[in-house]
Amino acid sequence: MLTGVGAPGEARLQYLDADFDVIKPGHFVICAVTQKKIPLEDLRYWCVDSQEAYFDAEAAFTQWKRRNGRAD
Repeated sequence: MLTGVGAPGEARLQYLDADFDVIKPGHFVICAVTQKKIPLEDLRYWCVDSQEAYFDAEAAFTQWKRRNGRAD
């Protein structure tokens, strides 16, 4: 849900199963793996359990492997 988005800087979100709530408005979040900025309109990957955002599917899978003891 993008309601309340528009303030400059990093947003703070609560990640839900198929959506997210904006806790602190902003334009982007930071990927937990790559540290890249992710514009909110491009955010597609996150983990509800760890409340982390991921830049892309590869970053999400990398973190999944780390958390599940399957890192390369």
